Amino acid sequence: MIYFISDAHLGCRMMAEPAKHEKRLVDWLDMVKADASSIYMLGDMFDFWFEYSTVVPKGFVRFFGKMAELVDSGIEINFFTGNHDIWTFGYLESEIGLKVYRKPQIVTLNDKIFYLAHGDEIYSATKKFGLLRKIFHNPTAQGIFAALPCSWGQKAGYAWSKNNRIKHLASEIFQGEENEKQIIFAKELARKNPEIQFFIFGHRHVDLDFQLDEQKHIVLLGDFIKRFSYGSFDGEKFTLKYF
Repeated sequence: MIYFISDAHLGCRMMAEPAKHEKRLVDWLDMVKADASSIYMLGDMFDFWFEYSTVVPKGFVRFFGKMAELVDSGIEINFFTGNHDIWTFGYLESEIGLKVYRKPQIVTLNDKIFYLAHGDEIYSATKKFGLLRKIFHNPTAQGIFAALPCSWGQKAGYAWSKNNRIKHLASEIFQGEENEKQIIFAKELARKNPEIQFFIFGHRHVDLDFQLDEQKHIVLLGDFIKRFSYGSFDGEKFTLKYF
């Protein structure tokens, strides 16, 4: 079985019980390890993550330990960076054994072709978000941020993240087929690449399995904050589930 999850936003300053939230995610990993061959984490697993040369953010010990346990047992964990946890520079790979991806991927899973992405890049055409995304991904800007004292950087990062979440809470509902940018994007990509059968996205905090035709599905994974949704693929069928 192959599992998909996104948008846990561990460490979110809006979370009333962060330890309980982390434990629920660890419990999910404990559940899926029984039959998982691989797990795809499609971005924003952390609400804010920035690695310094000798320092990583405080916390998440149980989550890291459980992922390391699964990797050591032979389960592949694929970690896609989102717009909240872009700034990983080798720690997750070297210390835990994750495979980290910074761009969307087209992969073949059990003879089915998947397009996998966090999905925030689709919104880059929006002037404000596009500019912010360029800054976040710019190595020079990352270097300047890394030069700040760690405590300042973490405080600023979590404050930005909390403000961003507050701004977008009202939009975390399905906007309709003609207005959902990820669906529009996937339809266009399907015309250019008809061999792709599954388009899986995070980012939107909307849980949806949209059937494009008899063989093609566009899936918005939801989140692991309010919906606690995730996807599973048994080699033939993709199912959106809840924990």
